[in-house]
Amino acid sequence: MIGVLESVIRGLGNGSVYALLALGFVIIYKATRVISFAQPALMLAGAVAVSYLSEVTGFYPAVLLAALLIAGVALGIERVAIRPMVGRPVFVVSIITLGVDVVVRVVVNGFIGRDVRQMGDPWGFAQVSLGPLVVQQRWLAMLAVTAVLVGLLFAFFRHTRYGLAMRAAAFDQETALAQGVSVGAVFALSWALAGFLAAVAGMFVGTGQGVEQLTWIIALKALPAIIVGGLDSLGGAVAGGLTIGVVESLFQTYQGEFAPWLGQNFAVVTPYVVMLIVLLVRPYGLFGTREVERV
Repeated sequence: MIGVLESVIRGLGNGSVYALLALGFVIIYKATRVISFAQPALMLAGAVAVSYLSEVTGFYPAVLLAALLIAGVALGIERVAIRPMVGRPVFVVSIITLGVDVVVRVVVNGFIGRDVRQMGDPWGFAQVSLGPLVVQQRWLAMLAVTAVLVGLLFAFFRHTRYGLAMRAAAFDQETALAQGVSVGAVFALSWALAGFLAAVAGMFVGTGQGVEQLTWIIALKALPAIIVGGLDSLGGAVAGGLTIGVVESLFQTYQGEFAPWLGQNFAVVTPYVVMLIVLLVRPYGLFGTREVERV
């Protein structure tokens, strides 16, 4: 039983990272109806920025500065590469975000080099005892920071002027324009928020093991998270990320014992297996909006 709880806590910690990335995907999608494939590159850029800034300012100021920096980078990407594409087919804009992802990763890889860059984080693989449970400090930090950011994000959308504008634009862009909402500003803010969240996620991905050129692959697990939770649901993004993290962690711990016939490292593909199962049962996700088409 203790092993199960420890595995669940590890899964919730890693799932928190997937949730932050998934929130970025969903925020951009709700605002623009575009799935942004630039999130992995923004995550990697955030991790690398923290690794450099922490050498100068210390770890915690570096995290905030890096998150703001990547938010600015995402804002620039939206202005330069995405804004001119307004009115074009959504598929075309999504392909452009793939190109942006490649370009940003190539630039960031130059700062990484061939060696692994360390984050300078205060946790590493240090463990802490919670009664009979022994868990890594970074898992608890992931959970705590994600909970705070999610709470602030939901409060922002519910209680601030800009948050209400983003909700209005997500519901109906034409009606929002008629009511005086600047949809262009909503697009820009959605990219900035996604960049901020990606940078924080990148910081956590790099804790302990550091950052290397292939670190961006971890961000791909956020795609099953948004499909599981629902592509247009912020709460679903959080639930989907945590679900993917827990399932992956449990398979890492027990698959070799109970299902060795699945082969080694089957946990790597479990996010996509969960995604396929959910798609078969609820194609619009657990919390997504069911689309009704009239013929």
